[in-house]
Amino acid sequence: MNVRNFCIISHIDHGKSTLADRFLEKTKTVSAKDMQEQFLDDMELERERGITIKLRPVRMNYKNHVLNMIDTPGHVDFSYEVSRSLAAVEGAVLLVDATKGIQAQTLANLDLARDKGDEFKIIPVINKIDLESARIEEAEEEMVQVLGVDREEIIKISGKQGKNIESVLDAIIERIPSPNSFLDSVEGEERPLRALVFDSEYNAYKGIIAHVRVVDGEVNAKDKIYFFASEAGGEAKEIGYFSPKWVSKEKIVEGDIGYIATGIKEIGVVRSGDTVCRKQDKVLPLAGYKEPKPMVFSSFYPQDAQDYPVFKNALYEIKLTDPALHFEPEFKEVFGRGYRCGFLGSLHSEIISERLRREYKLELIVSAPSVTFKVIKKNNEEEEIRSASDWPDESTILEKKEPWAQLEIVAPEMMLGSVTEVLAELKGNYIDTRYLSSDRVLVVYDAPLRKVIVAFHDNLKSATKGYASAGYKVKGFYPEDLVKMEILIAHQVDEAFSIIISKEEAFTQGRRMTLKLKETIPPQQFAVAIQARVGGKIIARETVKARRKDVTGDLYGGDVTRKRKLLEKQKKGKKRLEKEGRVNIPQEAYFKVFKK
Repeated sequence: MNVRNFCIISHIDHGKSTLADRFLEKTKTVSAKDMQEQFLDDMELERERGITIKLRPVRMNYKNHVLNMIDTPGHVDFSYEVSRSLAAVEGAVLLVDATKGIQAQTLANLDLARDKGDEFKIIPVINKIDLESARIEEAEEEMVQVLGVDREEIIKISGKQGKNIESVLDAIIERIPSPNSFLDSVEGEERPLRALVFDSEYNAYKGIIAHVRVVDGEVNAKDKIYFFASEAGGEAKEIGYFSPKWVSKEKIVEGDIGYIATGIKEIGVVRSGDTVCRKQDKVLPLAGYKEPKPMVFSSFYPQDAQDYPVFKNALYEIKLTDPALHFEPEFKEVFGRGYRCGFLGSLHSEIISERLRREYKLELIVSAPSVTFKVIKKNNEEEEIRSASDWPDESTILEKKEPWAQLEIVAPEMMLGSVTEVLAELKGNYIDTRYLSSDRVLVVYDAPLRKVIVAFHDNLKSATKGYASAGYKVKGFYPEDLVKMEILIAHQVDEAFSIIISKEEAFTQGRRMTLKLKETIPPQQFAVAIQARVGGKIIARETVKARRKDVTGDLYGGDVTRKRKLLEKQKKGKKRLEKEGRVNIPQEAYFKVFKK
């Protein structure tokens, strides 16, 4: 009865990590000498970018209560982390920045929380009230309208100054219910073990560490355990809590959030959403998670073929901590062995590639981000296309479809014109405009997903000076006149740059990509032709001029024919190189060419 499980949800940069820091201080979970900003964000990339990428659980003690908190990310690409956190708790602190009000991802996370049902409690909190630009009354008005709560229920705090933090902790104890079982598997006081795996990580010494919420029963150190979905057995080598580092205990009981060191070294056995139980007990599995469907795909290849085993192992280890990552083997003659990886968004893709580079010292070639397309062939067979290299022959295609997303953009009313201009570039369909308050609007707009994932968020932030935010969800597949555009470099097709695009945009995009590559590819000993091709027809071309060398510089006299002979010899050599030479494309070209 004295346990409360909750998470913090909000839009990105609304102060979740700062509020978590204050909780750790007020509950004396972390000593003053060990405290640092963004304490739970222990990944270098998180601190550098100032965003939370991974959910983080921590156990705190406050007023004779145990508070199990999960800090969650705020970006739309990491919403799966939020959904897994919500499944392990009974309530959430919904945080809103007083200077910005309710944002797009606030609404998306709120929808996820509401899907948990009426018993799931949401505590509305307004942060950053100490700032001069704070619009406290407007933020209150928005929360009352969107959440349907009374003004008295809203707690106003300053995470930076630590003001009113105790009120939030008290509200967690008073409003969030104590843990209850998801399902009563058997009658009676003692129930067999059932624990939900909501996350995991790999440790070289302890094997896979399963992060669990114990729903029924208890688990003791050295107990034999069983994973329901993977049908694998193991042993609880070590169990304990996150405080916030691992603190081993003899047992964790019903309602607790903790960890189980399984000793299992085989990656893929422990899965998020699986149920931990005992093999001999006849229990029903807990409701797991809806598998995240990747919407953005990129091919990853190690620059050095000898790094492939390290690369393969790295992907499996990251998959443990990020179940939303999907990958399957792929082979291209130009690059060798690699993986076709699926992500929830372009930031997700960028973060994974950066983690591979930093944590595993891998240099990678990354193809253009693309979405899943569908083609219906003339024999009525439907095929999913995840890569431009899989695009079938045009003569076999009856119909082509692409995914569309429904965008929700929250912005000040005065910025509505700028938002409209950015949305017009997507060439989608306007749906609705709703007022969240007297001066803030929610715009709903449908657009092709492939346009949303490339530079849309950057363009929106730039056009609205950072005041607008956007979230999206995939609606479905709709017909579109699509073509495959190939990029030829020195007359050789580079599959990494091949993309699937609308036919009417092919010329503009081909022109942009060839110009970008011309700026990126360094001069060679020969002229390099860069061409964009659609269906056998060249639609755009640029040329990187050859590096000049004065071969006549060492001549000190004699007949003019000596100079001509040297120049003719150089000219023939350059022509031969142009036919036979290979161009080494720098890795940054693969990133730069797909950014506007």
